[in-house]
Amino acid sequence: MRLEAITWERLTDATADRIAGLTAADGSPWLRVAVDGAPAAPTGELARDLAEALRVLGRPALVVAAAGFWRPASLRYEYGKRDPDAYYDRWLDTGALWREVFDPLEPEPGGTGRVLPDLWDPETDRATRSPYAELAPGGVLLLHGALLLGHWFPFDLSVHLRLSPAALARRTDEGDRWTLPAFARYEDEVGPGEAADVVVRMDDPRHPAWHRPEP
Repeated sequence: MRLEAITWERLTDATADRIAGLTAADGSPWLRVAVDGAPAAPTGELARDLAEALRVLGRPALVVAAAGFWRPASLRYEYGKRDPDAYYDRWLDTGALWREVFDPLEPEPGGTGRVLPDLWDPETDRATRSPYAELAPGGVLLLHGALLLGHWFPFDLSVHLRLSPAALARRTDEGDRWTLPAFARYEDEVGPGEAADVVVRMDDPRHPAWHRPEP
């Protein structure tokens, strides 16, 4: 894969321009974009920057964190608090994401644009009780977080923030290094570097490089 050096600002602007020019493959009036990466990668920051760039282009955007759809602790920790296979398979409530985020963005007349931005607070282990957000037709969902690809979510564009295994281990907090086997499994089973539409290598976050296949 050939990579080109780029600044975060240029990357954000170019990706926002590409998103703004997309049409949903299934005919939906909304676009659904993934910003995928390990917790050591700034997926939330990039998603928020993309949202602002899209608003400048006249496209409303809604940023949703995948961690707001983790399962309750009783289910996440059923096999212990540091089980990498449970982290990979069980922490993300994919059913809730389908029901509360993706189904409302189906092609009309089924889609309503009424999206729940989060369901569960993993810190307090309680329901967030957040109000629904109305995403106008032409709007863009920006879902960010870890291990997002490979679930058959209907993304119209996916961005993967890539860290080499050594960089991921180096930049992962000591208390979270038990998750590293889950990301090794993700590489083996999903291959996000090949599956994503846009790949950003960020072993050194000050000097990102990217691969952007032509649409």
